[in-house]
Amino acid sequence: MAREVDGVKYNEEFILNSRGSKLFTCKWVPANEEPKALIFLCHGYAMECSITMDSTAMRLAKQGYGVYGIDYEGHGKSSGLQGYIQNLDSVVQDCAQHFRNISETEDKRGKKRYLMGESLGGAVTLLLHRTMPNFWDGAILVAPMCKIADDVKPPAFVISALTKLSYVIPTWRIVPTKDIIDTAFKVPEIRKQIRENPYCYKGRPRLKTAFELLRTSMDIEQRLHEVTMPFILLHGEDDRVTDKSVSKQLFDVSSTKDKTIKLYDGMWHGLLYGETPENIELVFNDITSWLDERSGGGSALGSRSEMEQKFRNDKLSGHYLSSK
Repeated sequence: MAREVDGVKYNEEFILNSRGSKLFTCKWVPANEEPKALIFLCHGYAMECSITMDSTAMRLAKQGYGVYGIDYEGHGKSSGLQGYIQNLDSVVQDCAQHFRNISETEDKRGKKRYLMGESLGGAVTLLLHRTMPNFWDGAILVAPMCKIADDVKPPAFVISALTKLSYVIPTWRIVPTKDIIDTAFKVPEIRKQIRENPYCYKGRPRLKTAFELLRTSMDIEQRLHEVTMPFILLHGEDDRVTDKSVSKQLFDVSSTKDKTIKLYDGMWHGLLYGETPENIELVFNDITSWLDERSGGGSALGSRSEMEQKFRNDKLSGHYLSSK
């Protein structure tokens, strides 16, 4: 399918991964100009790109960025058992291969490359950075899954039992958790839209999927200091899905000098499309300002030396922190 709306061209296609599975991919690019930079979307658990992240991609493409998405195996319009992640490393491998292929086409060489990950996609983003630490120019981390919040995590004895069972009945949907949609998205109309989206998984987490999410978050939490790429991290103060305290820890211990964290009073987990219009506008103003300063577009500061001068001293204004 292809379309052009408000100066943005949208296209989608299917590709095959190294395991022979068919994966859905899509892109949003400015219709009448070369993109300032490339942004690669990593969606959240049980979500997909073409519908739930369309508004996000359209906003960024209208600002002059080329935006590219992929539905993970078992998610969205890609093949595989819905909601099933057998191994998150395979998801990272699929994303790395697709994003690299896009980046290395002749017309995109030399463009800056940014990852944008939401929730589980934030974890995928950090793992992509670990896989190719010098490939990315930066990342937008939106409520990243560096640790699953206690509110939605089963008790320790349940986790122990389910971990063992995940090797015996990996696809069973018996993990006891709260309704993530109700917990993640503040606006009732958005909850309704997600429930009506046939490409969003709504059942209980499958055993192996839950194990992979837990395993990955524990691994990332132990290796936050290894993050060296520039990033902006955005997290709602009232998020009950991923743990904001570990986002703060990532900001504190990561090795990069170019890092920004923004914590939003009263906001929930779904910052990109689950909040009120005014809150979403605030979040995207922060995202596009950060991108423009680093990609030479819009309100760009100009040379790197000017950027270093501007961010030389840490700033604290409300809940905004930046270090450079």
